[in-house]
Amino acid sequence: MRHTDSVNDLQIRPGPGAPRGLTVPARELIEHFSRASGPGGQGVNTTDSRVQLSFDLGTTTALDDVQRHRALERLASRISGTVLIIDAAEYRSQRRNRSAARERLAALIRDAVAPAQTRRSTRPTHGSRRRRLEGKRRRAEIKRNRKRPGPE
Repeated sequence: MRHTDSVNDLQIRPGPGAPRGLTVPARELIEHFSRASGPGGQGVNTTDSRVQLSFDLGTTTALDDVQRHRALERLASRISGTVLIIDAAEYRSQRRNRSAARERLAALIRDAVAPAQTRRSTRPTHGSRRRRLEGKRRRAEIKRNRKRPGPE
């Protein structure tokens, strides 16, 4: 297994929670390479095409305190301590797996730092209230027709 630091900083597009986008310094991304199972023919046994990308959310300089808190909270099920690990082994080439892992990391971070969407309560429309009451009347009629006739 080889270990290396990536060459380029990771750019994350602007979005909710990060209006100017984010830049993760290359020194904060740690990549491990290993042999992958899956496609690759005979080369799968000799090339280190699987990429494991590690990113420490707790110590990164790319996130401010609010973003860090949101990311740690939302990604809690995916992280070990404060380290987020992304695996990529779907391609035969190491280069494509590296870019796939970086894209997945960028998408995860962008979604994690976005503020929670609160639901605004709305009133039922006139049509939905009418349909609901008509449905209740229909059910009541069906149940009324199931009763035995009274002694009239």
